[in-house]
Amino acid sequence: MSTEATTLPALPKAAQTRNLILATWAFAISFWAWNLIGPLAARYATEMDLSSTQKSFAVAVPVIVGALGRIAAGTLTDKYGGRLMFTVLLVLSAPFVILVAVAGNADSYAMLVVFGFFLGIAGTTFAVGIPMVKAWYEKPRQGFATGLFGAGMGGTALSSFFTPRFVDWFGYTVTHVIIAVALLVTAALCWFLMRDSPRWSPSSQPATPKLVAALKEPVTWQMSLLYAIAFGGFVAFSTYLPTYLGDVLTYDYDLTAAGERTAGFAIAAVVARPIGGTLSDKLGPRLVTMISLAGTAVMAVVLALRPEPEWPAGISFVLMATFLGLGAGSVFAWVALRAPADKTGSVTGIVGAAGGLGGFFPPLVMGATYNEQDHTYTTGLLLLCLSAALVLLYTVFGLRERPGGRRKAT
Repeated sequence: MSTEATTLPALPKAAQTRNLILATWAFAISFWAWNLIGPLAARYATEMDLSSTQKSFAVAVPVIVGALGRIAAGTLTDKYGGRLMFTVLLVLSAPFVILVAVAGNADSYAMLVVFGFFLGIAGTTFAVGIPMVKAWYEKPRQGFATGLFGAGMGGTALSSFFTPRFVDWFGYTVTHVIIAVALLVTAALCWFLMRDSPRWSPSSQPATPKLVAALKEPVTWQMSLLYAIAFGGFVAFSTYLPTYLGDVLTYDYDLTAAGERTAGFAIAAVVARPIGGTLSDKLGPRLVTMISLAGTAVMAVVLALRPEPEWPAGISFVLMATFLGLGAGSVFAWVALRAPADKTGSVTGIVGAAGGLGGFFPPLVMGATYNEQDHTYTTGLLLLCLSAALVLLYTVFGLRERPGGRRKAT
């Protein structure tokens, strides 16, 4: 997507608000679908007699498609626009929500993994919304706008909180039908009510050379590293926390109780993300990102010590979510400032993919390092601390701001 804020008149605020709300909701409902397996992982583990590693893989597998698919989704958004891409991706996701239910009813782990893989399509919408929202807003408000859009990742909170309850209230199959219908209704709303910004013009460059050009941009790799920690950490916790809270003896929550607490974690990150974007507009994204990484490293150690429920543990998880949310908002405020206008979709797709990949591997690591004798995940949390600390050092010493402006980094 490209913008020409300096030559075009200000856009109507009503149109900005309408499209931001629609994009945020589309992102939220698609993320609910993307995270359907995680809140029910304990159910699948019991009914299919899954090992810890198998359960972790089932939870993580939708993330890989949602991650890598963002590269294509972002590049195609530059060419076809957010309105069309949102509509198409929402429609494509709906059948796989139903097929996941078919797999669960058949007690087939192989089917669950295959259909969960394609369910990952729902996780690609992030790369559609960022360039679309950016094109609707002027630079001084792009951090706010992309941060508010990013709050749509609260779809994981909706999934964690409501999916187990929907299963109790309506039944397993009907729950999946409800989500599939919600995806299709949202697709219709996007098609009939959403509009691409007048400041956007379709990219005429072929997709492959455009993607290669985006890969040559230093900002792509720099922001990918940062986002792999911030958003990757959020995705990992959001998808794996119901399992974590059920496995660790200090907590030992059932499916519904674990879902409630996972929803609280996700809500804290959702609230923090637009705050991170807004603070980046005022203080610069580098400082906000540094605070996020430092906080994440510290809280990983705190969680490894297994604080007692309810208040010590609750506050610790909320603080972790807050730091991750701040970082997710600040990194994409940084992307909005530094990515070339005609490559925003491609850069967003690659950075978004890095964030998704950052969320794919931790559940696998957690499953592989789970201490069955002590029922702890200490090793995985300490690896998160180490990763965040190393990336913090890179941000401090490797991403220095240029003289005369706090918003640009080398």
